[in-house]
Amino acid sequence: MIDLGRKAGFGLTARNRAERRFQWVGRFAIGISLSFLLVMVGDIMITASGTIKRTEIALAVDLGPDRIDPADPQSASYGGLVKASLRDMFPNVTKRAEKKRLYNLVSPEAVFEVARIVAEDPGLLGGKRQIWVSASDDLDLYLRGKIDTDQPQKRRRISDAEIEWIDALQDADRLRRVLNWKFLTGGDSREPEIAGILSALVGSALSLAVCLAISFPLGIGAAIYLEEFAPANRLSDLIEVNINNLAAVPSIVFGLLGLAIFLGVMGLPRSSPLVGGMVLALMTLPTIIIAARAALKSVPPSFKEAALALGASPVQAVFHHSVPVAMPGMLTGAIVGMAQALGETAPLLMIGMVAFIVDIPTSILEPATALPVQIFLWADSPERAFTEKTAAAIIVLLIFLVSMNLVAILLRRKLETRF
Repeated sequence: MIDLGRKAGFGLTARNRAERRFQWVGRFAIGISLSFLLVMVGDIMITASGTIKRTEIALAVDLGPDRIDPADPQSASYGGLVKASLRDMFPNVTKRAEKKRLYNLVSPEAVFEVARIVAEDPGLLGGKRQIWVSASDDLDLYLRGKIDTDQPQKRRRISDAEIEWIDALQDADRLRRVLNWKFLTGGDSREPEIAGILSALVGSALSLAVCLAISFPLGIGAAIYLEEFAPANRLSDLIEVNINNLAAVPSIVFGLLGLAIFLGVMGLPRSSPLVGGMVLALMTLPTIIIAARAALKSVPPSFKEAALALGASPVQAVFHHSVPVAMPGMLTGAIVGMAQALGETAPLLMIGMVAFIVDIPTSILEPATALPVQIFLWADSPERAFTEKTAAAIIVLLIFLVSMNLVAILLRRKLETRF
């Protein structure tokens, strides 16, 4: 006779072993994924660490009356003052080529920094004053050991003479490292040592504001109509299929649509957050509609039926009972769609937001760029120092994306109704 109990026990043991093996396979897969993520983020953070601080040089700038007119200090040649202070520190530099290399120790922004300092504090006029100005990116890279001095002089961006001058400046305590607030408070620049992301951040914020103002009410309204009021016919089925298909369309197609319609036909301002937000709204609408419909489907039918039984109209039953319960899911879908729009680059490139923008935009009609586009521009730059700027901008973008997804999770947990 067959021992059925023993056979059932063997079957249960095998199933438990298979379940444990499946759990370990899942844990291994999660561990591998987290390892790749940690390696990627860690590498980006290590690369971006060079952006935390920047190098400054102390110049003894002659602000005497023979150099600057006290009645009109803005008319002075501050570029000449900066060059003269460098020549005074290294009087042995007499050849034209050597002087050019000497002037390259400071950033082109140094001229404007001296002018701003004098304008803010006219009391400095009257003699030589020590003023700290931004150093060049090559000097900064050398101080941080990013330039291989063992290579021949022709194969590196910094010459032996420049290395001697930098060492002399260090010995004279005329070099210092300070926090690089300009990265967060400045606009883009051709010079990596002074380039910032504020203009790109403001451009992204304005574009997302336009995107949210357009896509959220339209998406929620379309989802409510399709889920609660639209008749079940071929037209509704066709609309639903098209919405699902649009969610899978490559984003660059929406950029081409914006280029043809918003710029070509409507004549809206090129490179403006208005056009960028409208293109991102088109791309985000399917995601919001699908998420909102899923949230409405998750509401128990008894809510609506109870309201109708008590005399509420269909509109009242939907907007007073079903929509409030589904709103957490709707908000989550909208925030996830906004996070997706924040990281898009291709559609913004098509409408001209790839332009070099230094000034901070103050309205949705002014030319602007976006953070992903700024990362694209810096990554394509041949300057070595822009590699660190690119990594730092990626960290900022990741912080924004994680923050938006965290907000979505917190809103869902706070507002959701448990049944």
